[in-house]
Amino acid sequence: MFGIAIGVMALIVVLSVMNGFEEDIKTKILGTQSHIVISTYQGGIADPEQIEKAIVQDPDVMGASPFILSQGLLSAPGGISGVVIRGIEPKSASKVIRLKEIIVQGSFQNLTSTGILVGSELAMHAGISVGDAITLISPAGAITPLGMIPKSMQFIVKGIFSTGMYEYDSNMVYVSLDAAKILFMKDEPSGIEIKVTDIYQAQDIAERIMTRIGPGYWAKTWKDMNMSLFSALKLEKTVMFIILLFIILVAAFSIISTLIMLVMEKRKDIAILKSMGATTAQILRIFMSIGMVIGLSGTMLGVALGLLLTFNLNPVIHFIELIFGIEVMPIDVYYITGVPTKVDYLLVSVIAVMSTILSFLAAIYPARQAARQDPVEVMRYEG
Repeated sequence: MFGIAIGVMALIVVLSVMNGFEEDIKTKILGTQSHIVISTYQGGIADPEQIEKAIVQDPDVMGASPFILSQGLLSAPGGISGVVIRGIEPKSASKVIRLKEIIVQGSFQNLTSTGILVGSELAMHAGISVGDAITLISPAGAITPLGMIPKSMQFIVKGIFSTGMYEYDSNMVYVSLDAAKILFMKDEPSGIEIKVTDIYQAQDIAERIMTRIGPGYWAKTWKDMNMSLFSALKLEKTVMFIILLFIILVAAFSIISTLIMLVMEKRKDIAILKSMGATTAQILRIFMSIGMVIGLSGTMLGVALGLLLTFNLNPVIHFIELIFGIEVMPIDVYYITGVPTKVDYLLVSVIAVMSTILSFLAAIYPARQAARQDPVEVMRYEG
């Protein structure tokens, strides 16, 4: 019983933690990325206002905003760094991405044509503070007799943001859309980013939008833009489920050995019952019931312990850290203040059902062996 309980508990806790990490990563990614991106095969949108009006007509669209995305160099007192430069429309962009929530210093509302928002890791390594003057250098530039001279512009740091994702915080900066057009010498935005009511319906909404705005455009959802990451998380979760299921399987074999030992001990009792008129089916049901009681008890105990540990995982980890003097999840490595958990009750139900089925199957062989006992033979040798 305790083997099944431990297996079920481990399965629930591990999968809940993995679900929590997936949800945490998803939240952080969608803090800087939109749910859907619309652009053209030429790389720019000639009539963004008309396209934006057509997009927001969809009832499931919460907001839309044009953007420019490119790469460049950032020159600061701490040195020169390669950065991803994102030009946004401050008023409409706040309806699409979580700008307010990720700003840790300054304000995004001051993002004028000379303002810039810098990632926290980039600001720390380059020695940048709010109010500092920095220079962005674009790969686009004017052709002169001496060759191409890159375009550069000076900006004032208006805010520092932290998404919780190192890749974004160390490589990304935000400027206004007008400033990005000047810096990259573009007349059109790269595309339009969209926020929808239900991120899990993004693909269906994108298809409706594509039908509405006509041919010549392509759409990518947040899943498409992060396909490799979420595919890896899904594969890892599936593999962990299979591996931990073997713990329950091993525990199920312990039910077989327990019942076999019970049958060996109770051979004489079984023979007496049969001689008194008990049928083979009745003996079978008795031992099947014993196996199912063990399996169900272990499963229910495992579910209870699993949910209890999942809901109190951070206090348990904190206690372990105090006892052993270790840091389980260093914040400078994992960028989280605690272990995120998310209980999927459907998955918990599946685990409980599979554990019960394995317990049932494990009880069949010993029960059949008990039911096949010949009372005459048993009484002859053990009577």
